[in-house]
Amino acid sequence: MLLGRNAASLFWMARYVERAENMARLVEVSYRISLMPKPFRGHTNDWRSVLISAQCEATFDAKYDEASKENVIQHLVLDRENPSSIRSCMETARNNGRSVRTSLSRDVWESLNSTWNELSQLRASHLSSDKLPGLLDWIKQRSMLFRGAMLGTALRLDSFHFSQAGAFVERADNTARILDVKYHILLPRGSGPGSAIDQQQWASLLRSVSAHRAYRWAYKDASYQPWNVAQFLILNPAMPRSLIFCYNWITRSLNDLAADYGTRTDGNDIAERTLRKLAGADMEAIFQSGLHEFLVDFIVDNNRLTSEIANAYNFQ
Repeated sequence: MLLGRNAASLFWMARYVERAENMARLVEVSYRISLMPKPFRGHTNDWRSVLISAQCEATFDAKYDEASKENVIQHLVLDRENPSSIRSCMETARNNGRSVRTSLSRDVWESLNSTWNELSQLRASHLSSDKLPGLLDWIKQRSMLFRGAMLGTALRLDSFHFSQAGAFVERADNTARILDVKYHILLPRGSGPGSAIDQQQWASLLRSVSAHRAYRWAYKDASYQPWNVAQFLILNPAMPRSLIFCYNWITRSLNDLAADYGTRTDGNDIAERTLRKLAGADMEAIFQSGLHEFLVDFIVDNNRLTSEIANAYNFQ
């Protein structure tokens, strides 16, 4: 049985690796949009919308005067003063991994440690237009390497279940926030669903969660319908970044922990209640009651789940 601080380190190690990958995807899709002809970009504050989605507005505004492409990219990728930058996330993940080194397989630790060693050498010059796409691809690949090493070499013990719960809580949060931001910020004023701009931005949204090709396979229609995109990212159990997929995995991990420790917690109840809500949801009802309200409620419940896990297992 793990000590609370070790359980916390495993939970947050996996969560911060997932956050680093999600941040890379956010920056990548925004960079793609910035390269489009001006009529397809949407609001002039596209980069501000990235800060909102990443919840980095406060740290950014404390340091920068203008939400320019260069400033936002620097803040989200390499800024040490931003605890959610890719650099900070990987450093925190590595530090957490180091504190539970004996609970990790060699492959998991080396994937984490080597990623940090290389990332710590990067400088602002590596964020130039010719190098940024390659850097973001590298971040995503290293995150996948960590995840593959965890899935392929870790014993299915409590250490594994804590890490998986952390990863999928973070992924669910990211998907919900990106979808919510699209509805309230990205769509340009004066443009409506079905417009060329709207189509471009829905495609960009899907790319930001690695769902573009999967969506095109699931929905043979070449257009991007908001209803279908929302259904795909919320209720499709086969989509690895959908909310219901994440909560299927979270519920399984928490149930495995309950079996290991011989007791259920309030976190089990919250996860199962959220999963039932998603499994019984109907997109027509969600849109009628308000997608924004649905997603805000989901994010609140997801945050409450993190608190309950921390309380139940004495995270320190």
